[in-house]
Amino acid sequence: MKQTPNETPKKHRGLWWKILLPILILVFLAANFVPLNNWFIEMPGSAEPLAQYVKVDGKRDTAKGSFSLTTVGIAQATAMQLLLSKTRPYEDIVSRNDVMGGEDNATFDRVQQYYMTSAINNAIAVAYKAAHEQYTIHYLGIYVLAVESKSAFAGKLQVGDTITKVNGRHFNASTGYINYIRQHKVGDTVTLTYTRGSKTLTASGKLYRLAQTKKPGIGITLTDRTKVTTKIPVSANVAQIGGPSAGLMFSLQIYDQLTGSKLRQGRHIAGTGEIAPDGTVGQIGGPEKKVYIAAKEGATIFFAPHTKVTKAIKKLDPGFEDNYAVAKKAAKDSHLKITVVPVEKFGDAVKYLQTH
Repeated sequence: MKQTPNETPKKHRGLWWKILLPILILVFLAANFVPLNNWFIEMPGSAEPLAQYVKVDGKRDTAKGSFSLTTVGIAQATAMQLLLSKTRPYEDIVSRNDVMGGEDNATFDRVQQYYMTSAINNAIAVAYKAAHEQYTIHYLGIYVLAVESKSAFAGKLQVGDTITKVNGRHFNASTGYINYIRQHKVGDTVTLTYTRGSKTLTASGKLYRLAQTKKPGIGITLTDRTKVTTKIPVSANVAQIGGPSAGLMFSLQIYDQLTGSKLRQGRHIAGTGEIAPDGTVGQIGGPEKKVYIAAKEGATIFFAPHTKVTKAIKKLDPGFEDNYAVAKKAAKDSHLKITVVPVEKFGDAVKYLQTH
C-alpha cells in the first residue's frame, strides 16, 4: 500500500517533538535550578527586628514597634535568575571574586561572623556609655580577615588569627598598631605575636608599600577583637547573619532597653551603619537595597550613615558615594513611604527619635 503525500510530514513532526520536548525540559530545569559557580545575585535581603536577638538583664524587649537591622541578600545565580534580575529592582549580578575576594565559602562565612562579633561588642560599649551604665572593654588584638599575596606574612598568618603584639608592643586599638607600623620604613622587618586557637606564635617579615595608602604595612585586612563585660548582663545572638553593618541598630536596641527611653513610640525603625567604639557611624554596602527592603517590610524611618564628601575622600576613593545620598535617592526613585535620616554619630539617631 502506498503512502499518501501528507502522511510523511505528520510522522516527522511527531518524531521531532519526541526529541525536542525532553531537550526543552532539560534546558528549562538547568536554567532554573543549576547554579552558576562564579556568579551571584545581590538583592534586597530582609529587615530583622532586633528584639528577637537581644536580652538585657535577662529580658527581651516586648514594647510596641521595632528596631530592625537590614541585610543584603546574596544568592548563587542560575541562568534564569540572571535574566530575571534585569527586571527586578536593585538586583545586581556580581562575580564570586566580587563577593568573596578569592575566599572559599567557609572562610567567607567565618570572616562575616568576626565582623558581626566586633560590631556587637562595639554596639554594647556605645549603648552602655550613652546610658551611663558600667562596662569594660578588653582589647584582645586584631582579627586577621585576609592576607594579601604580596605580604611577607602570606603563608604565615591565617584568617582568624589574632595579632596581639608588633615588636613586643601591645596596643588598645587597631589604630595603635597601624600608626606604630607607619613609623617604620618600607623594607624594615617587624615581628608579630599572634594567637591561633590556644597557641601563641610569632612570625617576622618585611614591610612593603601598600597600594591604596602608599604607606608601609604588613598587608592584611583586619577588624578589632574585643571582649566587653558589663554590670548589667546583655546578650545578642544573631544566628546566621554576618557583617559589621548592624552596629548602629544594635546600639539603639540595647540603649532603649537599658534606659527605658521608649524611643520607638510604636514606630518601626530600620537602618544600617557600622559603629565604632566612639559612636561614629561608618559607611556600608548596599544602602539602596536596604532602604528598599526596610520600606517594603513596614519601616517608616531609615537611618543611613552620612559622610561629607571632601576632596581628600575623593582623591583616596574617586568612586565614593555617601550612603545617605544613595539611600535617599533610592527612596525617591522607588516612591518609598519612608523617611531617610542621615547619621554621623550614634547620638544623632537618638536625638532624632527624641525630637520627632
